[in-house]
Amino acid sequence: MKAALTPLSLLQRSVFVYPDKIASVDGDRRYTYRQFDERVRRLAAALRDRGVGPGDRVAVLALNSQAALEPHFGVPILGAILVMLNTRLKSGELSWIINHAEAKVLIAQPELWEALKAEQMPGLKHVEPDYEALLASAAGPLQDVASPDEDHHISINYTSGTTGFPKGVVFTHRGAWINAVGEMVELGLAEDSVYLWTLPMFHCNGWCFPWAITGAGGRHVCLPKVEPERIVELIEKEGVTHMCGAPVVVNTLAQYCARNGVVFKKPVKLMTAAAPPSPAVLRAASEVGLEMHHAYGLTETYGPYTICAWRKEWNTLPLEQQAAKKARQGVAYIINGRDLRVVDEEMNDVPADGKTPGEVVMRGNNVMEGYYKNEEATAEAFRGGWFHSGDVAVMHPDGYIEIRDRKKDIMISGGENISSVEVEKTLYEHPAVMEAAVVGIPDEKWGEVPKAFVGLKEGASAGEQEIIDFCRSRLAHFKCPKSVEFGALPKTATGKVRKNVLRADAWAGREKGVN
Repeated sequence: MKAALTPLSLLQRSVFVYPDKIASVDGDRRYTYRQFDERVRRLAAALRDRGVGPGDRVAVLALNSQAALEPHFGVPILGAILVMLNTRLKSGELSWIINHAEAKVLIAQPELWEALKAEQMPGLKHVEPDYEALLASAAGPLQDVASPDEDHHISINYTSGTTGFPKGVVFTHRGAWINAVGEMVELGLAEDSVYLWTLPMFHCNGWCFPWAITGAGGRHVCLPKVEPERIVELIEKEGVTHMCGAPVVVNTLAQYCARNGVVFKKPVKLMTAAAPPSPAVLRAASEVGLEMHHAYGLTETYGPYTICAWRKEWNTLPLEQQAAKKARQGVAYIINGRDLRVVDEEMNDVPADGKTPGEVVMRGNNVMEGYYKNEEATAEAFRGGWFHSGDVAVMHPDGYIEIRDRKKDIMISGGENISSVEVEKTLYEHPAVMEAAVVGIPDEKWGEVPKAFVGLKEGASAGEQEIIDFCRSRLAHFKCPKSVEFGALPKTATGKVRKNVLRADAWAGREKGVN
């Protein structure tokens, strides 16, 4: 009496229960669950016509739209594996991922394909720049759908690691189903939920919300670009109840609302993660009617792993203290019980005193299977039988964790992971650069942004803007330094750059407990 756990069953149930209910909105287009299901099956049929079968990888390069949402179901129906691509990456970065994943088919919006098509991607058999034409090419919707093995791979999500080289994080049908149900429980998703896609669907499969909203029988509202005015318009027009986004999205929206006197009549639940939001941002959001839910996780944990579960007794605290409580990363999702620890180098739990730092480690139902074609990195990540996040935190006496630093120098800017090593490698390619180090510095809008510390070769010269432009010509713009400081870099006795000193100086005066 055991059925396979798969997000495909979430769509099947909603089609059965809510066939005529609006499932998704994309601009002027609105689709019922019956129509949504038919389109998904048409996509599956079209892909099968192109030779896609079990285990094949299908890459998708699309902004938040039906072309990004429907493949979350249409690809795994075939037993194939979905590879969502970050639309903000440069063509060289995208082609590397496509080649590493050995994608057989690429679905790409026309304007995004134009910038990519000059790259060498010999493994691609088909490129589909017209999504609606792809669906129309199918003779009809796929009918013979087999239930997949729950341990089969459903997607690969590429994330920049500490080496600067992307690693493919493998999700399974089982993990995706469990995390989707976790989202339903933690955020109270139901059939009357209306979810606005401010979070890119390429981020950890949209934190599994494509499957969660569908399973709840809610409504997806697609938004290709984050624009505060448009967000407010859609919240009021569609009756949006839920959103997700990095703190920069929260801050941008809250400031827009404050400037224009917008206060939402009904609270909108907004889950934020990535860089820890400051108490000030959380306060500003609450004042305009955004009910904040603070989560924490990584691509390796299917998106959110913890939630700052709110306690009613905290409602009586002064607003400053409430905001400080809400800025913590909290406790594990209900689907993971207590499989969350903060440990020292010997894997011993640190004291729950809110002061002693340690590394956040996790295990359980929404931790990745491993890194695609990278056994060494997988073994390192799971040493001791726990997934090592690389994030440094403290454990408070009440069992809630609070992130304090990043062990391996990864920066998170506006929700995007940035490897300092990758940026440094680019800096070293500049003919005038002798040495370089990159750390994250505080930024009101993005949470943090990269700053480069550069030592020049003897007799060489270069200006700040020249260095920035050099990086922007080689990397996605969000990865590039926003400022450059020239001079000798502080080093240890063995000659290693003391990034901790550079970072400490940059973050001096920052409110404690925010990062």
